[in-house]
Amino acid sequence: MKYDFWRFISVLFLSALIGIVTGYLSVCLITGLLFFIWWQYKEFSKILIWLQKRHETSSPSQAGLIDETCREIDYLRDRNKSRKQKLSGYLKRFQDATSALPDAVIVLGATGEIEWANEKALEYIGVQWPKDAGLRLSNLVRYPKLIKYLDANDEELEKGLQIVSPINNKLKLEIRISSYGDTQKLLVARNITAISRINQMRKDFIANASHELRTPLTVISGYLESFIDDVDCPKEWTGYIQQMRSQTSRMQRLIQDLMQLSSLETGSGQGEKEIISIPIMLQSIINEARSLSGFMNHKITLNADQALYLHANLQEIYSVFSNLVFNAVQYTPEFGRIDVCWYEDDEGPHFSVKDNGLGIASEHIPRLTERFYRIDKGRSREKGGTGLGLAIVKHALARHDGKLFIDSELSKGSLFRCDFPKTLIVRSETKVSNSLSA
Repeated sequence: MKYDFWRFISVLFLSALIGIVTGYLSVCLITGLLFFIWWQYKEFSKILIWLQKRHETSSPSQAGLIDETCREIDYLRDRNKSRKQKLSGYLKRFQDATSALPDAVIVLGATGEIEWANEKALEYIGVQWPKDAGLRLSNLVRYPKLIKYLDANDEELEKGLQIVSPINNKLKLEIRISSYGDTQKLLVARNITAISRINQMRKDFIANASHELRTPLTVISGYLESFIDDVDCPKEWTGYIQQMRSQTSRMQRLIQDLMQLSSLETGSGQGEKEIISIPIMLQSIINEARSLSGFMNHKITLNADQALYLHANLQEIYSVFSNLVFNAVQYTPEFGRIDVCWYEDDEGPHFSVKDNGLGIASEHIPRLTERFYRIDKGRSREKGGTGLGLAIVKHALARHDGKLFIDSELSKGSLFRCDFPKTLIVRSETKVSNSLSA
């Protein structure tokens, strides 16, 4: 800076001196200032030329502000180069790491265009990097379920999507998409072929075993009933036969629940959806619950919106509601209260069962819908439960895009609530289904 200052002083002094000698002081001062400005402009123009053609020209070496500016530009350029190399190293390590993953990884832009993909993306989805860079995934992979999933909201994206690979029908993939940054999305496709095959084998085994066991159990049950009805049957056998009948009935209920759960899991046997009069269905269930309550003298109340119907599968909805109500009856102590409600709010239709029974500890609640999970194994068997009721409820609700909410506290009671989507609501006096046969 001091060099530029002394230059300016020198030009000013020289211009004033010439002006005094010639008698044109003002003209000489203005001329000197204009010359100084032109000269500074010319020197700064060299910086611009140097920045534009830095490989062909060297930086200006004029001492003062010009030199300091060039040195600062060189420093920033070197720092930026070092940072760029560091970022390139990070990016290379990220790409190496994602290439080593057993899952396909695709980075998508704001409009679904492919910004990057690893090698597995070609094997699983058919996306080749960098050949397909900039192409929209929905245009490249024409798979309706995947295209719909790409445009889903965050809640739907969290659920994931299971599809058959678009390029290899022997592979089954689980697709998950996560949002990151401002507008980008990360798609991860995982090969679940082996897991899916094992699950299918398990479901097939349960279904086949249930079918095979049903016939011999029916025969055994028939013979036991014949023994009981036979007047010649020794009285000392009666207790043993009753116990055998009780265990046979329990096994039959277990097999029936297993077959129903298997049907729900595999998606088979789903009948046509129809308009169901839920209030009429619930009244029938409440009547059964009061009979089941017997000498326990439970106070069971029903509060149902009489105009609120549901467009759903009758047998599955009946199974959901009856399981929850009968569970409340079984696990609520004598003279307990059970409130059953069917109502609608801004979020959609809801069915709830609330009791003031024993309650459930918080650590058990996340596992209640698992098959055969029991909080008190001895008491559950004593009550005749199979341990499959809530698993059936969960799967039947899932088939209707519904959810099960559970809230409970020890010694204070429990609340089981089924939340249904608004799309299933029917408010009409048109023909509804009143058939409640199993």
